[in-house]
Amino acid sequence: MTEPSQKIPQASSPEPKDLQALLREPAQSVWWRRRALWAALAVLIAAGGGYYFWQQSQQRNAAPSYVTEPASKGDLTLTVTANGTLQPTRSVNIGSELSGTVLRVLVDVNDHIKKGQVLVELDTAKLNDQVIRSRAALASATAQLAQATATVKESSASLARLEEVAKLSGGKVPSKTELDSARAAHERAIAAEASAHANVDSARASLATDETNRAKASIRSPTDGVVLTRSVDPGNAVAASLQAVTLFTVAEDLRQMRLQVNVDEADVGRVKVGQAASFTVSAFPSRRFPASITRVAYGSTITDNVVTYQTLLDVKNDDQSLRPGMTATATITAVERKGVLLVPNTALR
Repeated sequence: MTEPSQKIPQASSPEPKDLQALLREPAQSVWWRRRALWAALAVLIAAGGGYYFWQQSQQRNAAPSYVTEPASKGDLTLTVTANGTLQPTRSVNIGSELSGTVLRVLVDVNDHIKKGQVLVELDTAKLNDQVIRSRAALASATAQLAQATATVKESSASLARLEEVAKLSGGKVPSKTELDSARAAHERAIAAEASAHANVDSARASLATDETNRAKASIRSPTDGVVLTRSVDPGNAVAASLQAVTLFTVAEDLRQMRLQVNVDEADVGRVKVGQAASFTVSAFPSRRFPASITRVAYGSTITDNVVTYQTLLDVKNDDQSLRPGMTATATITAVERKGVLLVPNTALR
């Protein structure tokens, strides 16, 4: 007889879960790993900061280091630097003393001119007419003077005859009234002659003024020099006034110029008349021009709250390479010592 078969028990396997159940299961936590990472980073930062501060304290406590340099013998020069502009030693602004219309302009910029040379001519038509009238007035006054002189001679002769008759007649003739009338007529004639003399002098003065004005219509240079600027053309009207328009600017001599610089108040105590200097201009950057100080102003100039003192330097310009208005940078030799012991500036700080 057969034995009933026995079933061997098998390990039970987990039943598969559906997708929704898996999604609802919480994920395994990994926060312990992140906390460890941040802790390690904090330890490293703290260690680095501590090492840095330890290094700094060590450097502060370290002994200072010194550099030794030997003193040397040489020349020492202390200079002051200032900026300014070149100017002619003397320039003249030429205007017109008369009102009128410009007829001709005879010179131009850069022309070399002589003292007394005619630069501009004004229209003289009206001035010529005035001269003619003044001459006529003088001629009339001269004729009146001649007439007055003749009247004086006539009245003088008439009075002399009456006085002679009165003397011969013992005062009987002419009458006293006739003598007084003759004397009065003679005095009036003398007064008329004096007035005629005055009229002649006045007419002569008027004629001289008109002739002078006509001569001023030819505007002349008051000095030798070079024409720097010109602001007039034929046909322009010019007016004589207290602030007459400048027609020309003339520089007397460009072979001798002056440099006007502004020295800072911190440096002016070291700048004195007679000191040597040199300067450069943008037109010739590699060339240094010599100069010497001729004046240091006592009065100050304030620009944008900066106090400076105007200083003038004489400049020779024989080759006339320098021109008025050029900006320059001057180096003034304030102190100069030769053959002295020298040490670096850093040793004095």
